[in-house]
Amino acid sequence: MNWQEVCEHPALVDLPFKIELDEEGRITMSPVKVVHSALQGEIEYLLRSLLDAGKTLPECAIATPKGTKVADVVWASDAIFAQIKDEIECSIAPEICIEVLSASNSGKEMEIKRTLYFAQGAKECWMCNEDGSLQFFNEQGQIVHSLLVPGFPDVLKL
Repeated sequence: MNWQEVCEHPALVDLPFKIELDEEGRITMSPVKVVHSALQGEIEYLLRSLLDAGKTLPECAIATPKGTKVADVVWASDAIFAQIKDEIECSIAPEICIEVLSASNSGKEMEIKRTLYFAQGAKECWMCNEDGSLQFFNEQGQIVHSLLVPGFPDVLKL
């Protein structure tokens, strides 16, 4: 199955969970809690407040060599957004890819996703824990704060 087939399949349109594809085209699903959605919303709001240009996108599908991965929130500059806005899934990753973690996510899974996002062109990957604490990464590894959004807080308060 490819991402366009997933998007157009009538049985998959209104699922209450996040879905992705693995490298063999199999659907993987993970349920989300209300706090997950609240953290996504707060991240989007803060990104829009702190940056003058670009777009924030929730649940953004990104094509990778290991299937379609869906970042919880991304930020794309106007230039990158112009390249991806009409695509079914992003052929290149937006500059910032953010995952809101849940108990079902493993550290290894998140490390793989970061590697895939960086391979597709992301400049930073952020991990937001269920308690609202954030970790920031670039291709060299973990960084203290976002270099692209220096004013972004280390902890989100809901």
